Amino acid sequence: MKDLVISRETTERALLVGLVTPRQGEAKVNEYLDELAFLAQTAGAEVVDRFTQKLEYPNPRTFVGQGKLEEIRQYVEKNDIGMVIFDDDLSTKQVANIEKALQVKILDRSSLILDIFAKRAQTATAKTQVELAQYQYLLPRLTRMWTHLERQKGGIGMRGPGETQIETDRRIIQRRISLLKQELADIDRQKTLQRKNRGKLTRVALVGYTNVGKSTLMNLLSKSDVFAENKLFATLDTTVRKVIIDNLPFLLTDTVGFIRKLPPHLVESFKSTLDEVRDADLLVHVVDISHPGFEEQIEVVNKTLAEVCGSAGKPVIVVFNKIDAYSHVPKDEDDLTPRTRENIPLEELKQTWMNRLELDNCVFISAKKGINIDELKDKIYQRAKEIHSERFPYNDFLFNHYEEDAASEGETPSEA
Repeated sequence: MKDLVISRETTERALLVGLVTPRQGEAKVNEYLDELAFLAQTAGAEVVDRFTQKLEYPNPRTFVGQGKLEEIRQYVEKNDIGMVIFDDDLSTKQVANIEKALQVKILDRSSLILDIFAKRAQTATAKTQVELAQYQYLLPRLTRMWTHLERQKGGIGMRGPGETQIETDRRIIQRRISLLKQELADIDRQKTLQRKNRGKLTRVALVGYTNVGKSTLMNLLSKSDVFAENKLFATLDTTVRKVIIDNLPFLLTDTVGFIRKLPPHLVESFKSTLDEVRDADLLVHVVDISHPGFEEQIEVVNKTLAEVCGSAGKPVIVVFNKIDAYSHVPKDEDDLTPRTRENIPLEELKQTWMNRLELDNCVFISAKKGINIDELKDKIYQRAKEIHSERFPYNDFLFNHYEEDAASEGETPSEA
């Protein structure tokens, strides 16, 4: 009974709010809110309902219109809501005005992601990176946090204690940010040295959107026990394992997942972690093909990799994961509306834009069910062998003779 009480106290009831604008239609907003609901659940909140409004642009004072804000306020009061989460970043003024109207905790997408990162961080590196991002997010928002100290009006000789406290805290936070940046610089130098000490083994990095199954695939390929869970950002810390496929050793790296609308200061903080991707010889881009918006997720990952990791020109194997969870709704014969991605079976989907991908760079698997894993291993082996051959041509000569000898004795290299 005691455990039930604790669970009830720690689970906060939340509302989600999104805006339909000319730049993002209703279907896209609903998809974003689905992801926001998953983020909220990952953080430990119970999502009760969601509100959307059509506007040309966000209201500069309250994000949504006054009528919609009043509708939300009434719902909050009647349903014991303790938190309202907005899908876009809010300004200091917007948060202050919304809090004043609703009298509950107000979060935006960035603050929610930061909370999840803080909860998930385990190692000293991850904790330092998250703390830096939190302070960078907090710094421009100090004004609203000290409004309870503003007892006097502004003007010469009329400065209240609130402004003094804000300036003091701003200096403290700026000093802390400088220290954290120095700590991360030291950590980056240590990790650079560690990467050099690993020798010249081929490096393969798993990249992709969050919750696409990278850690599950890492465990499958490396026979390790990396934490994997059906939640967003289950992995924050980079994990490196030595893997051998058909007597060819290489290093396999599991990295933090990406997400749309990722806070810029969070990306900046995790640059040292993403150095593993920057130094990789081969990228394995894992895609959740069962997700309705997987094409956009691919674009988000590619854009982030190009901006942060400088991955342009690196060889890439695209792995479409979770084929066991892929589903579609066949259209009725009398339905004359255009078909959408949700109406196309997987075999037909493979013949669309995916057919333009080189066959050697694309594979459809299920890491959870172990489907087509041997095909994936073969593709990784072939690409890693090419990289290894360029780096060690003499070893490649010996390796080819080794394969020929094994084949002549009726064995495969892995059996020899």
